[in-house]
Formats: sequence, C-alpha cells, structure tokens
Amino acid sequence: MSHHYSGPNLVFPRGDARLDYTDLFAFPKPGDPSKSILIMDVHPSFDVLQSGPTTAEPFAPEGLYEIKIDTDGDAIADIAYQVRFASSGGGAQTATLRRLEGAQAAGTGEGGEVIVQGAPVSMGREAQVTQSGDYRFFAGWRSDPFFFDTRGALNDLRFTGDDFFIDKDVCSIVLEMPNSAFGPKPVGLWARTLDGAGGVWVQADRGALPAQAVFLVGSERDGYHAGDPANDARFITVFAHALEHTGGYAPEEAGRVAGTLLPDMLSYDPTRPASFPSNGRTLTDDAADAFLAVLTNGKVTGDKVGPHMDLLAVFPYLGPPHDISLPSHATSPIATELRKASRRPGSS
Repeated sequence: MSHHYSGPNLVFPRGDARLDYTDLFAFPKPGDPSKSILIMDVHPSFDVLQSGPTTAEPFAPEGLYEIKIDTDGDAIADIAYQVRFASSGGGAQTATLRRLEGAQAAGTGEGGEVIVQGAPVSMGREAQVTQSGDYRFFAGWRSDPFFFDTRGALNDLRFTGDDFFIDKDVCSIVLEMPNSAFGPKPVGLWARTLDGAGGVWVQADRGALPAQAVFLVGSERDGYHAGDPANDARFITVFAHALEHTGGYAPEEAGRVAGTLLPDMLSYDPTRPASFPSNGRTLTDDAADAFLAVLTNGKVTGDKVGPHMDLLAVFPYLGPPHDISLPSHATSPIATELRKASRRPGSS
C-alpha cells in the first residue's frame, strides 16, 4: 500500500474511510511550466476488513482536507490549501477551497482566503472542473493511480505483478496553481485530514512519502499520524528498527537511512522536472519500487507492476472511476491475507 488503510490493524483513521489519506503528487503542469499540479488522494473505495465497498459519500462534511507547504525548510507550514465539503442534498456535495498563510497555515482550524466556493464534487465518470483566476480545482471520485502488488508484499515480498489497485477508486482533490504561489524557493509538501465531528479539530491522518507510514511505524502508528513533520526526528529509532529487521541493515546504517526518510515531506522544486524521489512525484513514478529498494537494502527492487493506463493527458489527469459492475479483487482471498497480516507484530 502507499498510505491506504493507515489506521491500526487496517482500520481506517478514526474509523472513517473518508479521512484516510492515501497519496500526494506534485508536478509541473504538462505544457505550461509556469504552473504546478497538486493532487491529494483520500478515501479508498474498498474496505479490506469488510471485503466490500466503503461509503458512497466522497468526503466528510465534518472534516478538513489540507495540503501543507513549507517554504523555508523548517518543516512548519507557511502556506496551506484547505478544502471543506458540504452536503447539498440527494447525495451531492460542494467544496470550498481556501489558502492560508503564516500562523494560520501552521495551525489548526478553518480560515484563510477563499479561492473557490461552491465547487461541485464529481460523483460519476465526468470530471466537473471549477476555474477561479489562476487556479483550477477538481474534487471527486477517480480511478486510484497507485499501483502495487499487495499480495506479493504479504507473501514475504515475492512479487508476481498482481496489481491490487488496478480496479479500485479513490476520492481526489486536484489543484492547478501558479508556481508564483509557492514563493521563490523549493518547498516541502505534506497532506493531512482532520476530524471535527466531536466539536474540536483532531488530526486523523497525514503523510507525504509513499508506504513508509504503513510499513515502518510499527506500534507508533497513532502517534505518527497525529504528529507533524517538525517533530518527526523522534521516529528515527522506530524506522531504523524496522529497517534492521526487514532489510538486514547494520544498526548505524539503519539509523542513517531512517534519517533520510524523515521528516515525512515531499520535496518539490517547480522549476525542475518532477521525478520521485528526487523532486515531487508524478502519477507514473514507481514510488513503490523506490521504497522497496530502501526497505530491503537493495535485495528487492521491484514488484513487477507498472503505471495504470487510464490516466488522462489533461486536467484532472486521473482516470475516471471504474464501473462498479466490473469484477473486483474485493471478494478475492487477498482480504483474508490482509487481515492475517494486520495481526502480525510490526505489520500494517
């Protein structure tokens, strides 16, 4: 998995699939290097514990969805793009996008400048796109772009190229923005979801770099998901222990490698081509292979799975959601395997 099913024992964060952050992408707009594309994916369409679909409602109206941007290298947000959703009857939703800066961006709670208001959320295959000045915005169901042989990962990393995500969907937030909105320097990015159902905003999930928060945090999962990049150094020891166990690293080298994985932010320079892990992440970058090479100390370098073929050449770039009548892995034995793995010490 990338960051899918990131709660303990494969339970969704705070028990809500809509708050489960899965992936973050950042890359220059194709054909226009003066702009960038940011994509935050949440809410997997399939519940592995229940072996069936999750809720049809894309986003939690009582939640907040944020992309945080550190502009000065201190792992504290200087800019944030925040999305709040509202139900508008008949199962439809609308979205409001805000930009926060300074203390508001680093803090918790609604605020900031409204960029887009009342944008329709796409429930079907047609992408409903909203334009506002230099920004374009999309939110709704799309084909999950993440590709990975999950079954092989559970079979002691013996991969066969069986892509668990080939027929799965996610809920995507896609933002096209001018590069000038980042400021003059390269930035660090991460995403987070917050739950306000109890009357107080509580961070439900967060992340940036694929897979590591699923495979490396062990018993510190809850603390990791509730934390911030600025405090990620406290997890180096936890990451190092997992790397020693899985990759056979010597303790000193495990600590060094763990330090390169934290803080959990995606580095992005919009003036350079995107390529994970050196700069941003495109929808076709094989982030799983890059992580496997680190996790196993070079013993395993790939899972034999490649990018999905349903990606679009134009905004919002993610393929349309799948027809729910199509055959799915949802009823396959992999759900049982995932449940068994979730009960193993140190497993996701």
